[in-house]
Amino acid sequence: MAANNSDSIQEELGEGGVGVKHEAEEEAEGAPSSAAQATATTMLPRSSSRPQLDLSGAAIHGTLEDRNPTILLPNQSDDISHLALDIGGSLIKLVYFSRHAELSTEDKRKISTKRRLGMFNGGRRSYPILGGRLHFVKFETGKLNECLDFISSKQLLRGVVSGVDSPSWRSGAQPDNIVIKATGGGAYKYADLFKERLGVSLEKEDEMDCLVSGANFLLKAIRHEAFTHMDGHKEYVQIDQNDLFPFLLVNVGSGVSIIKVDGHGKFQRVSGTNVGGGTYWGLGRLMTKCKSFDELLELSQRGDNSTIDMLVGDIYGGLDYSKIGLSASTIASSFGKTISENKELSDYRPEDISLSLLRMISYNIGQISYLNALRYGLKRIFFGGFFIRGHAYTMDTISFAVNFWSKGEAQAMFLRHEGFLGALGAFMSYEKHGLDDLRVHHLVERFPMGAPYVGGKIHGPPLGDLNAKISWMEKFVQKGTQIIAPVPMGVPATTGMGGFERPTSKGDILRSDASAALNVGVLHLVPTLDVFPLLEDPKTYEPNTIDLDQDEFKYWFKVLSDHLPDLVDKAVASEGGTDDAERRGDAFVHAFSAHLARLMEEPAAYGKFGLANLLELREECLREFQFVDAYISIKQRENEASLAVLPDLLMELDTMNEVVLVANSLPALNDVTANELPEIIAEASKHCGILRKAAEAGGLLVDAMAGIQDDLKDAPESVPLMVVENGCGSPCIDFRQVSSELAAAAKDADLLILEGMGRALHTNLNARFKCDALKLAMVKNQRLAEKLFNGNIYDCICKFEPIS
Repeated sequence: MAANNSDSIQEELGEGGVGVKHEAEEEAEGAPSSAAQATATTMLPRSSSRPQLDLSGAAIHGTLEDRNPTILLPNQSDDISHLALDIGGSLIKLVYFSRHAELSTEDKRKISTKRRLGMFNGGRRSYPILGGRLHFVKFETGKLNECLDFISSKQLLRGVVSGVDSPSWRSGAQPDNIVIKATGGGAYKYADLFKERLGVSLEKEDEMDCLVSGANFLLKAIRHEAFTHMDGHKEYVQIDQNDLFPFLLVNVGSGVSIIKVDGHGKFQRVSGTNVGGGTYWGLGRLMTKCKSFDELLELSQRGDNSTIDMLVGDIYGGLDYSKIGLSASTIASSFGKTISENKELSDYRPEDISLSLLRMISYNIGQISYLNALRYGLKRIFFGGFFIRGHAYTMDTISFAVNFWSKGEAQAMFLRHEGFLGALGAFMSYEKHGLDDLRVHHLVERFPMGAPYVGGKIHGPPLGDLNAKISWMEKFVQKGTQIIAPVPMGVPATTGMGGFERPTSKGDILRSDASAALNVGVLHLVPTLDVFPLLEDPKTYEPNTIDLDQDEFKYWFKVLSDHLPDLVDKAVASEGGTDDAERRGDAFVHAFSAHLARLMEEPAAYGKFGLANLLELREECLREFQFVDAYISIKQRENEASLAVLPDLLMELDTMNEVVLVANSLPALNDVTANELPEIIAEASKHCGILRKAAEAGGLLVDAMAGIQDDLKDAPESVPLMVVENGCGSPCIDFRQVSSELAAAAKDADLLILEGMGRALHTNLNARFKCDALKLAMVKNQRLAEKLFNGNIYDCICKFEPIS
């Protein structure tokens, strides 16, 4: 109900809401179920947590009619439920799953009070949603102690042992029967060291089993996991789950394994080669004196392989060999030029050596992979493993080889979580890993800021809280270090590359791994998200109206950057303007600016990103620095203004059979939230008996309001007015991931109303639904008005689309 205003951010980005209307139904189905009844209780933010183990005070939330009632565990603390490792010859990959309720002491007090008073009775959800977070971390195998220190400092061993709630844990002592799932050769090689340092046993899992299991999970559960990469252009591929198998999986680690995958648990290793990432690193280290794999890759980005490789043009006088399709720049012989030149190793640039070596190995891997695909009649080849590292030259070279030898019939595809296939598979080998029934709409990827670091090296120990994160950022800013990218791992300061060092001299650039073209975030598992049932075709649905090509991104980059000062002023004011709020506000500006800079550097760094994702990234960044609702005072002012004109508006409305008001689960700009709506409706009900009756019928109002009861005696029976949350914390909405509460309420709706620029223009303008739809918005951006409607700023859009 929050009215539109002229504040600068709303002018460009818009806000709005969603509503559904149900027409007449059969009498037996007319009354809302108890699960849908709404109460005016406080709505806690949508969380991605599943509390476990501490059963004290446990209570079932729901009614006896609920098929799958939620069990509330109000006293559960943060927990690590599983931890798994893939210890290769070059790198260690670690995956762990945390179940952790994002509840303040006050929130926990409210839950405890409500449980004691019996208020968990089927009303609107006011408890943390079940779920958790999947984290991805990597370390160099040669620096194994850093991995062990990380496991110890993050207390990752709590919860990974059967019988975790034993007296020894509660007393602070560590049990002696801790078992961690692990795969890779290092699981055997370093088993004694893990036992000596951490007191844990490594349970070895088959490497091939883990690789396939990890790949199948990623391709099944993550919408834009796979992508192609040709001539520097990255394009994400939507995988049809019904047409996934068979495929070829090529895992490029120290060596290369080529696996034919026919289904879940059905695969065979059909080939491989000993020339892989270890070969590149080993020869590169001997020839260039590089100290790390990433340093070697960094060199290749500045290299020119034509000074070392013999090209087709060198043989044919600068001409192509067009008869067989070879251009003059095609490599005829890797390192071929060094034969005829009277030079020593020291006479060649390390950059050129690195690139030549990289392309030699990548071409070889691409060709061998294609020949195996040809052998088994496969057109789809997925490449994974930490040799690739999202490195453009590597992916381009492999893609060129596959495309060239297949004459364009086979396709090389890469995976965003390329290096974590084995670790993820080992994680899934736990008997109860909790991911079996996961669907793509249950996963939300977030990109929190980690500790700043220079040249791929972490500066400082793992950060334990927000204050530590802000302090480190301030140190770098004070030293004149430019923050241009977030750490590409899921938790602060966890790349594990290069150890802990102090900030360097003024002018250094904070950045992610030089080779990390793709950032890996934290996967939030939210089982209560669902697909909106009224989408006409969920498979072809695309929420974003405009693609963020380079020009569009530059424009919105400027819009968002220009709005930052105004936004941070509002955010700080919403927290009382305290010194602490000022610090967090400054940190937010640096963090979000770094996200924007990272996306300017590599638009596909965070996966397939549209405007809706960009806006949600900003809201998540605000929440990361504990700005819960930056526009709270503005919303209060607008709601008061809206209530003043409400009586006249109500006189124009007809009665309906059922109305569901839908609002955000979390604050975004000045959008009203589902938590705020009951109070607003209570105030609005003072002006209208019909609205009052509807709110009571929907369970929004429980206690009688003095002074208006006489007015209701002769009022007609009213249809229920209900409030549900949408599962979002953004000005936009992606109907592939909405709350299960909204999905259930909208199932039999006859009319869907999308209101506001974010939900009806930036997203869903072209979306089609299984019911009539009405899209309403004021266009508060001149560029958007011209692009979409050849219109002007402040034009209003009213688009009615009848059911197909």
